[in-house]
Amino acid sequence: MSMAVVGNTASLFLLISFILCVIFDLIFRDQSMYFFWKRLLPGFEWLSFSSFILGSLESYAYGWFISFIWVPLYNFLAGETCNSMRKFIKAMNNFRLKKI
Repeated sequence: MSMAVVGNTASLFLLISFILCVIFDLIFRDQSMYFFWKRLLPGFEWLSFSSFILGSLESYAYGWFISFIWVPLYNFLAGETCNSMRKFIKAMNNFRLKKI
């Protein structure tokens, strides 16, 4: 699994989610997620241009943070699983050959 692909995908997903949530908050002020964003994104205040840019950058950075943990774990576990399956298939083939 590619770190660059997953990093950019997760980051763009979180960035788009942040932008959509800000738009939602502007339309439906009674259902605001402002307090959630304030806790999750350090330095975020409702709503100035600099705060919006900061929230966007932090959302993008969180995507990379997730990727730096997810991709190595996935690659490790996928590699171990593939090796185990190859060994199992090889053992089954050897068993069949000996049985015949």
